[in-house]
Amino acid sequence: MILKSYFPRKKYSRIISLVPSQTELLFDLGLDREVVGITKFCIYPKTWFETKTRVGGTKNLNMKTIHSLEPDLIIANKEENVKEQVEELARDYDVWVTDVNTLGDATQMIQDIGEITCKEELAYDLQKDILQKFVTLREKTAEKGKIGAAYFIWKDPYMVAAGGTFINDLLPYCGFENVFSKEIRYPEIDLKSLKAKKCEIILLSSEPYPFKEKHQKEIEELLPGVRVLLVDGEMFSWYGSRLSLAADYFENLHQEILSLT
Repeated sequence: MILKSYFPRKKYSRIISLVPSQTELLFDLGLDREVVGITKFCIYPKTWFETKTRVGGTKNLNMKTIHSLEPDLIIANKEENVKEQVEELARDYDVWVTDVNTLGDATQMIQDIGEITCKEELAYDLQKDILQKFVTLREKTAEKGKIGAAYFIWKDPYMVAAGGTFINDLLPYCGFENVFSKEIRYPEIDLKSLKAKKCEIILLSSEPYPFKEKHQKEIEELLPGVRVLLVDGEMFSWYGSRLSLAADYFENLHQEILSLT
């Protein structure tokens, strides 16, 4: 069955995670023995990446390997995993599918997974810590006003995070106003369009496309007057326990940008 708003009250002992950020969350909830499988992109924690069975990529699952692990719970995500593959697994196993588009969705997901895995107290403490840090962050950045920004996730063609994405929801907490917030999901864009949108700063993410200094310099040459920064994509897009570190990262990033103006 695909679990949505309901989950059974039972102890799961063989869990497979199909999402890197949620794998990290399961580790931080102390589920080392229970988690038996992860994807090849679940690089944190390093010990799990080196020792846990890998069940393929997030969008190319190895069904044979998954079946061999005999899971009693599989944790997936609407955006990161392929619907048809998840539905196939749901015919044989309990599957929890998360759908995270906002900070509120993320903290609710943490609470839900804590309840499903009988780690309610740890999940509650983590959720509370994250919310407190982001409330404080928003208060600090609000004092300086919003900076018009574009968050790049891909090159050739250039693509940005727009409205309806988790990244778009986080940007205001960091002191940014997404100049593509009225567009949907991950549109392709032309660099020339940034001037008309009054973009003050471009954020080049480290994932999924690994932007480097050479890309930063290329765009700076094409768009004089617009600041271009390389940023840690995991901080902006990992919606599990990594959020407890993200608030401090965003505050430091905001201070760095203010020092450049």
